[in-house]
Amino acid sequence: MTRINKKILYPDLCYKLTGLFFKTHSKLGRFCREKQYSDELERLFKDHSINYKREFELQNLMPEEFIKGNKIDFLINNDVLVEIKAKKFVTKEDYYQMMRYLESGNLELGLIVNFRNSYLKPKRILNSKFYSDNSDANSGYSGRLL
Repeated sequence: MTRINKKILYPDLCYKLTGLFFKTHSKLGRFCREKQYSDELERLFKDHSINYKREFELQNLMPEEFIKGNKIDFLINNDVLVEIKAKKFVTKEDYYQMMRYLESGNLELGLIVNFRNSYLKPKRILNSKFYSDNSDANSGYSGRLL
């Protein structure tokens, strides 16, 4: 039987981010464009002193291994990817896109936030191929939707 580590990645940061996502959703509603949600989130990130990079090219993280052209909406604290969506459904393609970004940037956690939903439900995506110099960093996580 495989032992799964039940450690939650970046709990304080994700809690804070989720609060800002809800604030944005409450303020703008369900029917804005991704850019409008991103602009509002950027303002909130600045107001709450959250370290972020917007429309960040993942090539800058691992230039020797990366294919050009992949930009993520936000990179938070150089640890967490955030992809903003404003569509009816989050699809498998969105999930695969996030997995590709996580693997290419060697990052452990990504959040997909779809603001079109009536009730906001950020999706946490874990990277099973994450590697670190820490021996316990790669402890049984699998790339799965939580």
